[in-house]
Amino acid sequence: MFDNSESYVLITGGAGFLGAHVVRSVLQDFRYDGLSVLVIDDLSGGFLENLSDDPRLEVRQISIVDSTAVEGVFADFNIKFVFHLAAYAAEGLSHFIRRFNYQNNLIGSVNLINAAVVSGVEHFVFTSSIAVYGATQVPMTEDTVPSPEDPYGISKLAVELDLRAANEMFGLPFTIFRPHNVYGEFQNIGDRYRNVVGIFMNRIIQKQTLPIFGDGTQQRAFTYVADLMGPITSAPFVSEAAGQVFNIGASHPVSVRSLAELICEEFDVSPNIEFLSARNEVHIAWSDHTRCDHVFGNTPDTTLAEGVHRMAEWVRSVGPRTSSNFGSIEIEKGLPPSWRN
Repeated sequence: MFDNSESYVLITGGAGFLGAHVVRSVLQDFRYDGLSVLVIDDLSGGFLENLSDDPRLEVRQISIVDSTAVEGVFADFNIKFVFHLAAYAAEGLSHFIRRFNYQNNLIGSVNLINAAVVSGVEHFVFTSSIAVYGATQVPMTEDTVPSPEDPYGISKLAVELDLRAANEMFGLPFTIFRPHNVYGEFQNIGDRYRNVVGIFMNRIIQKQTLPIFGDGTQQRAFTYVADLMGPITSAPFVSEAAGQVFNIGASHPVSVRSLAELICEEFDVSPNIEFLSARNEVHIAWSDHTRCDHVFGNTPDTTLAEGVHRMAEWVRSVGPRTSSNFGSIEIEKGLPPSWRN
């Protein structure tokens, strides 16, 4: 049996990209002094080397889809705060892996919410996505009526609604963040279906073409990961954040083609772009962050050029990662040809 008199911060997906940064931020934050950090991750997209060797850190290889394992974690450890970052965040692919998407991103989240309610967690922080908005007027604000256009966004919105229901019924305190297009160190650059900054860098260092769906004029505001950490890790201690939803991220949209050119400049190579058939996606997506800045103060806004440079330095140090096909495509109809092999 574990000694559950010690209190823990639980971080799901902590060996993954965003989770690994939250782990470091929590361990460095004096407000969490006296607490240990427990990471649960199935390592489907994360890497143990993303984690530090801090003695306050424990890791369990567990899938949040396994309700029995999740319940066991909450029984064995005295969980005070939950940061829920585990997800398979492939918006475009989610159309073709609908069952997998809902099992991992919705049912897995419900397993955690159930356990958090039963064990009396003090605060539940959830990273949602601006995918909940769908195609709508930009900039997207928290008052925009959500209308997600892909199963990934639908699953994220469903978890948001379930957290509200759990709060109203059981009093579970929560804060929701909707980040967007996050990039930086520890990103799984070998994932061919998501995270375009990582895809471009991984292919450049392997001297491969840069695939762009459509003409590359689609726009996103790309967010450097370190800029998110202050608000996310502060949320349990900011009373105005309780029960609230916050857009969080960069505020300066650029086209995907401009992004490709900037990354090529960073690696000192000429753009070698392969234009593919356009896919079904929101063409322009970026959000307003006034509410976040009001509650948490003005957050850092690293320029895209500086953030790309920092990530590129890390990519050069770790080298390329192998891209693999998603093994359980459920619907072949309409699947982009470049995702078939």
